[in-house]
Amino acid sequence: MLRPLCHEAQLLLQQALRSQLRVGVGLQQRKVSHHLCRDCQRQFSTTRKYIKKIQGTWSQTLANLERQLSSSTGSNDGQSESGSPQPKMAAPAAQTPLSTPKAPSTSSNTLVDTKSSQPQKVLKVTPRARKKSIDYSYTGNIYILPVRAMNEYLLKPSDLDELPKYSRRSPYETGPKIVVYLRSDVEDLATRVWGSLEKLNKEKQKLMDGNRYDVFEIRRLIDQHKLRVSALTEDRPTTDKSYTVREIFLESGTGRVVMSAIFVNALNSLIKLVAWIFTGSHSMFSEVIHSVADTVNQVILAFGLYHSMQKPDSDHPYGFVNLRHISSLISGVGIFCLGSGLSCYHGIQGFLHPEQLGSIYWAVGTLAAAFVSEGATLLVAVNQVRKKSWAKNMRFWQYVKGGFDPNVNVVLLEDLAAVVGVGIAAACMGITHYTGNPFADSLGSMLIGGLLGVVATFIITTNTEALVGRSIPHTLKQQISQDLESDRMIRSLHDVKATDMAGQVRFKAEVDFDGREITRAYLYKLDLEQLLAEMRELQKVEDVEGFMLNHGEKIIDLLGEEVDRIEKKLKKTHPQLRHVDLEAL
Repeated sequence: MLRPLCHEAQLLLQQALRSQLRVGVGLQQRKVSHHLCRDCQRQFSTTRKYIKKIQGTWSQTLANLERQLSSSTGSNDGQSESGSPQPKMAAPAAQTPLSTPKAPSTSSNTLVDTKSSQPQKVLKVTPRARKKSIDYSYTGNIYILPVRAMNEYLLKPSDLDELPKYSRRSPYETGPKIVVYLRSDVEDLATRVWGSLEKLNKEKQKLMDGNRYDVFEIRRLIDQHKLRVSALTEDRPTTDKSYTVREIFLESGTGRVVMSAIFVNALNSLIKLVAWIFTGSHSMFSEVIHSVADTVNQVILAFGLYHSMQKPDSDHPYGFVNLRHISSLISGVGIFCLGSGLSCYHGIQGFLHPEQLGSIYWAVGTLAAAFVSEGATLLVAVNQVRKKSWAKNMRFWQYVKGGFDPNVNVVLLEDLAAVVGVGIAAACMGITHYTGNPFADSLGSMLIGGLLGVVATFIITTNTEALVGRSIPHTLKQQISQDLESDRMIRSLHDVKATDMAGQVRFKAEVDFDGREITRAYLYKLDLEQLLAEMRELQKVEDVEGFMLNHGEKIIDLLGEEVDRIEKKLKKTHPQLRHVDLEAL
């Protein structure tokens, strides 16, 4: 009887220690002492070994204990009501050689009253509301420009006057703030004007099917809206003169070089053609082909240069600058096929079917005039290249190899080849005239064709590299990166890419902006005492949310202003930068 009772008491004590439950009521009813025998102490000295076993049997033991307590309480209540005396349990100390002090004897009624008299604390646990995930498909904050509102929703400028206007920072460097509308407001207005969005879509589809868009009416409405917006903004005096594309083309140094080359080469073509008719020289025929090819190619250059000076539009947001390289590439292909090919072919025909030269005087006079005219055009091109190479702090041939001004490079190389070709033709014709050997004249035609092939290959290679896109020199790239990293708002740069596209440098980098410094710049513009007063008035979660949304939006706007400031400063330091793309890391 003692060992099972001790074992049960030990089990109850271990479980009560871990679950913080009271089992004193059950122990007092059984008159069990809290002192255990030595065998039990020895057996349960290492309780870790039996922790899992205790946890497994705890629920069953607790249920048994509750049943015993409820049954004993019920029997005691029944005996008290009948007036019968309560039997007492024998103390276990009288039946065991190991004596233990007897627990004080108390009745079950007294125990129950004592337990019920103690106030029980009920803890009410309120679960914290789970935060909802961000809905990234929310579109209630989209702003649209007035032009888009009129175009997509078929509204008039007068219709937009009733909508609330919002001013946003201009996406352009020197432009004023732009006026935008909430798209939801515009959709509500279009619903009121057209009855429903379905009717609006049907009207748009009808206009598209019938092709009845009045372009002039749309332009008139847009111009009318621009005048209304400009009346609301400050008038800023401008000193820039509006030039047409033709004026820009004629006043540019490259345009003057190309036009002078066209005039000179066309005149040389006529003179050489007359000289070839009177002499029949293969070298003179190569010079005729050379001059004609130069004239056609430079007309192509002028066409590409003229259209490359047009302003960017909606279909070509980066402009038409690449037309310079495209026209130069076509010119190089023409020189290679027409100039070099025909010259080499005529030289081969001279070897196969040799002929005697005619009057040498026509040839000498023509070559002398061509040398003077081609030399004059060459000097104009050299001066233009030297001026631009000095502006870029580059050497002459380094600038030519870089292909920064492809049109001038083509004129320069063609005129250089023409001057050298005139010397080759004069020398070969003189040898043929004095020796009577026609093979020297044919050899001169082959040499001129080879010279044109080398020039054409160089032009094709440089313009192809420029169109594909090549990286700028490492020193310039490193200098631009250092200028960026010297700004206080930037921690570091990553994935830096700088390419030269048709003479315009495009710089792109992943920027790690310093959020603390940007916030410091924002706080510098605020009254901190007033900000502190606003923070002290925050009482609810909704107040905190509104406070953070308000200042968070302003900090993001400040970040955009800082990016504009950095880009403007960078373009001022490095004028060759046309497009700067700084993406937040």
